[in-house]
Amino acid sequence: MPDVNINFGKNYEFQHINFVGQSEYIAALDLLCGLAKHSLCVFEHDFVNIGFNNDSRYSLLRNFLLRNPNNQLQLLAHNTGPLSQYNPRIITLFRQFGHNMHIYQTSKPLHRVTDPFAIADLSNFVRRFHFNDARGILGLNDGACSRQLQSRFNEMWEASAPSSSTAIFTL
Repeated sequence: MPDVNINFGKNYEFQHINFVGQSEYIAALDLLCGLAKHSLCVFEHDFVNIGFNNDSRYSLLRNFLLRNPNNQLQLLAHNTGPLSQYNPRIITLFRQFGHNMHIYQTSKPLHRVTDPFAIADLSNFVRRFHFNDARGILGLNDGACSRQLQSRFNEMWEASAPSSSTAIFTL
C-alpha cells in the first residue's frame, strides 16, 4: 500500500487511496480497524484470507472492543460458516465480546450484492469493487461516502439475521 499521509486536523479534506492487490487490501483493512474509535462495520463474502485471523488484526479488534464497552463491531457475510472454520481468533473475540460484537448472515436476496466494504465511525471506509477483485479504495475523512455506505450496511443488516454459526462460537 502506498504511504498514507493522514490529516485529521480541523480543516481536513478527504483522501481516496487506490489499492490493487490482496496484501494492500489487508493493509487498508488493518488501517481502518486501527482508526475505528466507536463503530466498525464490515461486509464480506465469508471473511476468508483477508486478515481476520492474523495476530495484528486480532489485536486491533480486541483493543477496539476493550477501549469502550459501547464500541460496536458488526460483521456481515453472505456465508458465515468459514468464520468458525478458518478464523478462530474471531471466535475468541465473539466469545469475549458478544455484548458488543455481532455477526449476521445475509438473506438470499442480498447475495446479489458483490462489493465488500467496511466503515469506521462514519468517516473512513474501505471498499472493493467485487469479491473476486482485490482492487478498491481506502477513503479517509470522507464522511459523505462513509454515511452512504453505512446506510447501505444498515439496510443489509436489517434484512439479515444473526448467524446460525454463532451458536458454535458460544459452546
